[in-house]
Amino acid sequence: MATLLRKIGLIRLHNRDTEDPKHHHNHRGGGGGQQSASLRGKGGGKSGGHKQQQQQQHPGGSGDASPGPGKGKSKRAAELAARDKQPQPAAGAAGAAGAGGSRERAAGARAGPGPAVAAAAAGGSLVPAARQQHCTQVRSRRLMKELQDIARLSDRFISVELVNENLFDWNVKLHQVDKDSVLWQDMKETNTEFILLNLTFPDNFPFSPPFMRVLSPRLENGYVLDGGAICMELLTPRGWSSAYTVEAVMRQFAASLVKGQGRICRKAGKSKKSFSRKEAEATFKSLVKTHEKYGWVTPPVSDG
Repeated sequence: MATLLRKIGLIRLHNRDTEDPKHHHNHRGGGGGQQSASLRGKGGGKSGGHKQQQQQQHPGGSGDASPGPGKGKSKRAAELAARDKQPQPAAGAAGAAGAGGSRERAAGARAGPGPAVAAAAAGGSLVPAARQQHCTQVRSRRLMKELQDIARLSDRFISVELVNENLFDWNVKLHQVDKDSVLWQDMKETNTEFILLNLTFPDNFPFSPPFMRVLSPRLENGYVLDGGAICMELLTPRGWSSAYTVEAVMRQFAASLVKGQGRICRKAGKSKKSFSRKEAEATFKSLVKTHEKYGWVTPPVSDG
């Protein structure tokens, strides 16, 4: 009987537990509290680790560990839309600039090179032209002064005539040499009033010497060579100085004629043969090369 009563009590207790959820919860909470707490701890740890991993993958996010699919798609679409909107003005401006540059290049091609380009292209010819103009001005001023100084000479040592009114081509008449020389005697005996020379002045005169040669009469010795070329160091680029004047050069030449025992040629046939410029130029070039190789002999002071 006692056993039966205990079974009935157990059945009632079982029915009560199944009918009352609160009692059932309390009844299970005592024994499974620790188990549920441990499960929540594990679940929280897993969710926390998952959340930290998502934050590392998406830094600077809104703070949601795992946004829903709808929210992620909308956010991505907004970012793409904003990105598409930003480069559009720049692309439009670049396209406009490219189109404008193309139109400008086409217009420039039709109009030809600008002034700066033309000046740069012509620079090779402008610089020499300007330099040549400057040299011409310097040469002209110097020769005009030389003419004025020669016209003021009181002893009428030399006189000048321009060849075809060319300021850079002179015929110079040497009227006097040393009166104690044999050359002066020859001039008196042959009724030769002057010795005629030709001087042509280069573009860079007075920084380069003039080319000087004898025209008439035909001379022998006196440092006068074939074609009328004159062997004088000061007429070479090495011996020339821009300080030399035409008057000084002519006085030096008159002294060289006397020193070199220059004479008027009186031989039949040969005395009538005139000097030529071509022959004089060739002779002068040859003697310059010879003296550049072997040097110039300077006479002693006692020889004048």
